[in-house]
Amino acid sequence: MLFSRADKLLAHLARARADNSFERELRSWITPDLLIIDDFALKKLSSQATSDLYDLLIERHTRSSTIITSDRAVDEWRAVFDEPMLGQSALDRFCHRAHQFVIDGESYRKRTAPGSVGKRAESHDSDHGGA
Repeated sequence: MLFSRADKLLAHLARARADNSFERELRSWITPDLLIIDDFALKKLSSQATSDLYDLLIERHTRSSTIITSDRAVDEWRAVFDEPMLGQSALDRFCHRAHQFVIDGESYRKRTAPGSVGKRAESHDSDHGGA
């Protein structure tokens, strides 16, 4: 398993392009059985980042599992790709056999922030009819 924020993953690939180790770096992201890409689609991708992500998703398609987390709805992802055709092709393959989980409600980080324990315990007690 390999986990990375989307911006960090793409920065690794960009640095690898600069030092001519792109193929080796790309392989290191392709080979894990599970790749988790966190915080995808927070900002628009450059043309090179679009191409790199396309290469990664195409190579992983049908070989291994990939999880992408995002604060954006999947139908908003297309707009972050600089090259619409590459973005569409990558997303088409990625979404082909994907399972989508939409988590609504208050942020998990907000619920677990310091000082929120009382609120959580209060809510927990009321759910069970009090103490």
